[in-house]
Amino acid sequence: MDIKINRNKELSIGEALIPVAALIIMLGFNVYVYGDAALSGSNQFVLLLGAAVAAIVGFFNKITFHKMMEEVANNIKSTSGAILILLMVGALAGTWLVSGIIPSMIYYGLQILSPAIFLPATLIICSIISIATGSSWTTSATVGIALIGVGGALGFDLGMVAGAVISGAYFGDKLSPMSDTTNLAPAMAGTDLFTHIRYMTMTTIPTYIITLIIFIILGLSVDIKGDVNIAALLTDIEASFTISPWLFAVPVIVIGLIVKKTEPLIALLIGTLLAGIFALIFQPHIINQIAGVEHMTIQSAYKGVMNAITIDVIVPTENKTLTSLFTSGGMQKMLGTIWLILCAMVFGGIMDAIGALARISQALLKLAHSTFGLFAATVGSCLALNITASDQYLAIVVPGKMFAKAYKDKGLAPENLSRTLEDSGTVSSVLIPWNTCGAYHAGTLGVSTLDYLPYAFFNIISPFMTLIFAAFNIKIRELVTEIKN
Repeated sequence: MDIKINRNKELSIGEALIPVAALIIMLGFNVYVYGDAALSGSNQFVLLLGAAVAAIVGFFNKITFHKMMEEVANNIKSTSGAILILLMVGALAGTWLVSGIIPSMIYYGLQILSPAIFLPATLIICSIISIATGSSWTTSATVGIALIGVGGALGFDLGMVAGAVISGAYFGDKLSPMSDTTNLAPAMAGTDLFTHIRYMTMTTIPTYIITLIIFIILGLSVDIKGDVNIAALLTDIEASFTISPWLFAVPVIVIGLIVKKTEPLIALLIGTLLAGIFALIFQPHIINQIAGVEHMTIQSAYKGVMNAITIDVIVPTENKTLTSLFTSGGMQKMLGTIWLILCAMVFGGIMDAIGALARISQALLKLAHSTFGLFAATVGSCLALNITASDQYLAIVVPGKMFAKAYKDKGLAPENLSRTLEDSGTVSSVLIPWNTCGAYHAGTLGVSTLDYLPYAFFNIISPFMTLIFAAFNIKIRELVTEIKN
């Protein structure tokens, strides 16, 4: 709410769009050349090149280099919490693997979740967890990782599974009163939290039902490659890990801490440390294997757990599919994602410093001659900010501040704006590879953004649903009506 919007009256809309066009062209060519490997480093440098183009535009508009670097520093500072969470998620994934937590989730999941119901069940499970925690990030980092493992073992396309995970995760991220975006959107629009949530269900529930139906149809019709011998998979998991329902105590504690509004970093740290202890109790043979010893000592126990937290760890099995699943990169695995976020923040910071973000939103606002046009301009502004600023919160804050008066002038209640901010700004962030949310979920789930994007149905449909409601004047609340009531 305290974010300052930089305006530059001298900057034209054409100049503001030059860096955006340059970035899109360069990223398109880069992905064409590198394919899936583009996120290994070349996309990061392209973002810096896009920032250089924005800086040149800024120089021509008398914006100092110091001003640009100041905004870049502010942007990077704003992501410090996300970066620390990413590192802790890597640590959590490593210890949850070697402790047997993730293998146990996969083991029991294979017995409960048949291929026919797996996709809709994944959507529902992630929805429940995200409603309880208010965090799509926590959902992906806990049950999301396990469900990716189950889906991979069953032979599903991992992009499809990740799409179901993300769809469920963002359902709760939108509706939970504990979600930061669910609190931020009404604060920007000028309405209260529970009015916002109630009004948002009108577009969110139909979107969710459509998403659930699509995943039910996919689950019944998808042709899983090869015959999956579940009995053999279960045997191989038991041969490599000590499987026990007691291991579920750790994820239950972590989710409980998040529900009790414990800081995510603290909850994830506790989950990591508890899993490390459980690894020593339940999986001493794996700790010895990682440490390269036959008999455990204090030093080897420390080395085994610390390796799981920080670097690549592989637990080999007789099954190649399981071996690929039972691999974790620890904190080291998250460094590429952090690299991407930092480069995106450089681009977003310079775009903000030169006034391009505000200029693009202003241009969209001028196109809003009707009620539908106002909603469409809000959606377009949120999408543009997610692409250019690479930050979910800016995609809510900037349009929220820019459009609040326009909604009031049109006689529309503020919850119309808050709902539209969530229907477009919150959910679309995860669909942009270099956005902090897109980078986080891709890094956490181990599935690239472009692979899960076609299956993130809830996130894709949400902006269109809010536009349909606006186009047909469905549940569009007027400010006059609110005053009379």
